[in-house]
Amino acid sequence: MYFVYILYSMLSCKTYVGYTNDVERRVREHNITESSGFTLRYRPWTLIRTERFGSKSEAIGREKFLKTGRGREEVKLYVKDYLSS
Repeated sequence: MYFVYILYSMLSCKTYVGYTNDVERRVREHNITESSGFTLRYRPWTLIRTERFGSKSEAIGREKFLKTGRGREEVKLYVKDYLSS
C-alpha cells in the first residue's frame, strides 16, 4: 500500500506533495528528523490530505500530476477546504 500525501505549513503558506508507504513516519521525518531540504525550511507541517494506492507506480503518477499546473490548482482547493474547516 502506498500513499500520496499533502502537507501544509501555516507559518509560510507553503504546500508539499510526496508519496510513501508509511505516512506517519514520513510526516515525522519532515517535521523532526530531516536535516536538509525544502521541508526543513518551512516547519512545522500539517498533514491535510492522504490518498491510498495499490501500487508504487500509481502513487508516483498521482504525485507527479499534483505537481503539474492543473494538479497545483487541485492542491489549492484542498488547502482552501482545510483552512475553512
